[in-house]
Amino acid sequence: MFIYLSKKIAIPGNIRLRCISWNKDQGFIACGGEDGLLKVLKLETQTDEAKLKGLAAPSNLSMNQTLEGHSGSVQVVTWNEQYQKLTTSDQNGLIIVWMLYKGAWYEEMINNRNKSVVRSMSWNADGQKICIVYEDGAVIVGSVDGNRIWGKDLKGSQLCHVAWSSDSKILLFGMANGEIHIYDNQGNFIMKMKLNCLVNITGAFSIAGIHWYPGTEGYTEPDCPCLAICFDNGRCQIMRHENDQNPVLIDTGMNVVSIQWNHCGSVLAVAGFQKATTQDKDVNLVQFYTPFGEHLRTLKVPGKQMSALSWEGGGLKIGLAVDSFIYFANIRPDYKWGYCSNTVVYAYTRPDRPEYCVVFWDTKNNEKYVKYVKSLISITTCGDFCILATKADENQPQEEHETVSVGATYVLVLCNSIGTPLDPKYIDIGPLFVTMTKTHVIAASKEAFYIWQYRVAKKLTAMEINQVARTRKEGRERIYHIDDIPSGAADGVLDYSKAIQGTRDPICAITASDKTLIVGRESGTIQRYSLPNVGLVQKYVLNCRAYQMSLNCNSSRLAIIDLSGVLTFFDLDTRVTDSTGQQVVGEQLKLERKDVWDMKWAKDNPDLFAMMEKTRMYVFRNLDPEEPIQTSGYICNFEDLEIKSVLLDEILKNPEHPNKEYIINFEIRSLRDSRALIEEVGIEESSQFIEDNPHPRLWRLLAEAALQKLDLQTAEQAFVRCKDYQGIKFVKCLGNLQSESMKQAEVAAYFSRFEEAERMYLDMDRRDLAIGLRIKLGDWFRVLQLLKTGSGDADDTLLEQAHNAIGDYFADRQKWINAVQYYVQGRNQERLAECYYMLEDYQGLENLANSLPENNKLLPDIAHMFVRVGMCEQAVTAFLKCNRPKDAVDTCVHLNQWNKAVELAKNHNMKEIGSLLARYASHLLEKNKILDAIELYRKANYFFDAAKLMFKIADEEAKKRTKPLRVKKLYVLSALLVEQYHEQVKNAQRGKVKGKSSELFTCEIMKTLSLQLRPIPFWLSVHVPIEHLVLVQKPLLNWNPWKPLALNRDSNMKILHWRYSLNTVLNIPKNLIWMVFWRVEKGNFQRVLQQEDLSQSINSGCAMCASTVCRPKK
Repeated sequence: MFIYLSKKIAIPGNIRLRCISWNKDQGFIACGGEDGLLKVLKLETQTDEAKLKGLAAPSNLSMNQTLEGHSGSVQVVTWNEQYQKLTTSDQNGLIIVWMLYKGAWYEEMINNRNKSVVRSMSWNADGQKICIVYEDGAVIVGSVDGNRIWGKDLKGSQLCHVAWSSDSKILLFGMANGEIHIYDNQGNFIMKMKLNCLVNITGAFSIAGIHWYPGTEGYTEPDCPCLAICFDNGRCQIMRHENDQNPVLIDTGMNVVSIQWNHCGSVLAVAGFQKATTQDKDVNLVQFYTPFGEHLRTLKVPGKQMSALSWEGGGLKIGLAVDSFIYFANIRPDYKWGYCSNTVVYAYTRPDRPEYCVVFWDTKNNEKYVKYVKSLISITTCGDFCILATKADENQPQEEHETVSVGATYVLVLCNSIGTPLDPKYIDIGPLFVTMTKTHVIAASKEAFYIWQYRVAKKLTAMEINQVARTRKEGRERIYHIDDIPSGAADGVLDYSKAIQGTRDPICAITASDKTLIVGRESGTIQRYSLPNVGLVQKYVLNCRAYQMSLNCNSSRLAIIDLSGVLTFFDLDTRVTDSTGQQVVGEQLKLERKDVWDMKWAKDNPDLFAMMEKTRMYVFRNLDPEEPIQTSGYICNFEDLEIKSVLLDEILKNPEHPNKEYIINFEIRSLRDSRALIEEVGIEESSQFIEDNPHPRLWRLLAEAALQKLDLQTAEQAFVRCKDYQGIKFVKCLGNLQSESMKQAEVAAYFSRFEEAERMYLDMDRRDLAIGLRIKLGDWFRVLQLLKTGSGDADDTLLEQAHNAIGDYFADRQKWINAVQYYVQGRNQERLAECYYMLEDYQGLENLANSLPENNKLLPDIAHMFVRVGMCEQAVTAFLKCNRPKDAVDTCVHLNQWNKAVELAKNHNMKEIGSLLARYASHLLEKNKILDAIELYRKANYFFDAAKLMFKIADEEAKKRTKPLRVKKLYVLSALLVEQYHEQVKNAQRGKVKGKSSELFTCEIMKTLSLQLRPIPFWLSVHVPIEHLVLVQKPLLNWNPWKPLALNRDSNMKILHWRYSLNTVLNIPKNLIWMVFWRVEKGNFQRVLQQEDLSQSINSGCAMCASTVCRPKK
């Protein structure tokens, strides 16, 4: 990060300030001082220019209100952001709560205890409660509406600080003697806090500040320290929670007066003063630390004594109360971000997730891709790729070929511009500094650096892809200690033991180009290595410690930004003579700039670079600056005399919805001057200026201007100079055109003025060219409009193509209803079916299937759509229409429509009907639906299989010896099925077995019965002999209830018609006979078994039946 003073506001009357507080949400600044001074200020940014956003925009005081009410020195001011309230207290113990009404602040509540002075006040995270501590040990917890919740008097304690935990369950009370006591939110004492930072400290000390970050913007790491406690002697500890036994310890080396976290808990500001060794007065300092105690920056502040500090809500400014002034400092954070292939990659934290949210924002198409990364360390980009450096997840297994670094603690993830991980590398070296080129990734700790020659899939051959697991042995990954002197041969090995070897001169910065690696050390030494074969080429000595370094495009110059923000340059190849008369390589250039926090070399010119100095951007050519540009953007890219900058401050205010307005392009002076010359002087004169200042972009600018005026000769020459082959071809094509208006239309299309080009085509009555232009652009809506509005008949094929393209446009965006309308007009039945399916419009899909001709190639697809949603009938219809009965049967089986499957198999004489019946029957038997299986066999004319199942049921019932009548009915029904089988066989063999008497055939049936069926139990055969059951059943086969009563003509049987026999001989009512045999014919056996009247009649008339019916001859 970089920080610099930007503004100073004086308090009237030279009244000394005691406290300051910045409202994080509304931006109000409250400051209190002696003599009852209390002011509320507000800095307002007022600008209409898009480029002057953020810190670059001028800020003026939009509010400067003095609040009257305090008589003594105001010592405490604190905001309640949730309810827009300001709470203040003075040395007399008077507490005032202020409210905002119609743009001004007024008193809302007053409380005066008159016993002691208020030392500290703190609102909890949700703004519902305030805790007030008095010097005499009194504690009051009140609600936001002024009611007292509880109070407590800590006798014998002198309080000076209070802080809430993020969940409002814990209160920390700081005592005047330096102790910190932990209480719950009801005022019950829990324990004393262990203060590790005061071990072995003697003498008097007091608490300078306690600040507990509430986690409202998320945390930089899952277990990040957030509770900061600092003492006036400069000792500080940062804890993860109130019982943390291993806190982060810091010795600031100064007398501390105030501390505060920034808005997201990533930076802790510590304000105080330091005794100057050469001066009598103290030096005011603000030091900045990470949550893990790493020192970031030190800001020197003028004045005699600093009393307080407060962060702005976005963390981009900090307010400092010094004497009777308020100083404002601007902060340029070290965002985790990068730029690759028109994509801005940035990371931010969210309160609802422990990981970093990494956004890959495609600025060209305005699309973003989001990834969540745990413990992100840095983002580095180059070309089309980026490197995410993270801590390794202990729970995630490493890849199989990562055997060398078992237990690696860090990961380098190579990603493309949409965030797709391409190749992760697990390493055991802490990547404090990471840089990358088009072929290499270099990561460095303080002692060693790791080099990885990466490859991506599009560059790999098939053989190389198969050898990825062995790439470590091929030397693509190497580690060098900073004190090593590599020769450039293949002497680097992947030995992580080098990473733990210490050094007296640690690494502080690295940078690299395609051929050169530069490593900076804390002593100011710069080591230059060659790439790809790493060899130490040269050592240089600087008079500063590098913080950031960058090489120009030909690796001849090095730019260095030190810790103080001073930019210097070093020429790497120049040979000069030093003070001793010896010739040395390398020269420090005289250019030096202060307050620099970002710089970027041009990719196509080694003498061009852009730098950010405070809120101004300077462009240098040969170390000569152009006029500055006001902006606060971070430089993404410098190419073709254009600088692309991104306003990250604005983006991260709403990181989920980046706006293309925050990407700003700046043209450097030579490009602006050339454009002005062309417009004002002319092409011929401006060409001489471009000749003197050659650059491909300037020649392209001249070529475009010549094209506008149809000066084809100049345009061709300019295209040749900028090596634009496509432009040369375009000029040649223009030369072949005869019409001037046609040339102008083509030029307008070349410069993307498509509306103008189309209008010219239409004026020339060349609607075909206008349509062709729109087709090339993919603007099918306009194509359709031109086809409909033009004179003459439109091409039907082109109309269908336009309708289908528009349908595809809506379908791609899942607007299926709109897509249907255009697919209908485009007669695109395939996509129409897909839309109906996505809309769940199955009636429309069925209508479409019915409208298709037989054997249409789309019918199987539609049938499968019906199958997927379980619509059997429609699917079968579609399959049959395309002559695929097998698929129709399979569909019925899949959807458990077995009846339909059997019917289809019979109708189409399919050979597998037997296996199909067996599968269905087994399916029914598994569900214990035996009677349904019998009915299935009977309907399919498999009477013998049905009879076997029926006899099986009868046998099971007989074994139970329960309900003899039911068993009798089961055997009767079995006999009926056997007789049907007898008739079926007889009809099948009638032509083969001529002259065979019916009684012989009956004997065959009886033999079959005796072989296939189990014997009837004795207790049942006494009542109903089996032959009677068979003979009585025989007329059933020829029964028709609509035929008149007639005698059976079979001479062998000599039996009366069954209806007559049952009615007269067995005395069974006629209506019962009709109903029972009608149900038998329909296969409803369950209803027959339940017919008790018939059972009783058969049982009572059994003897008469046996004596009346004529028996067959033996």
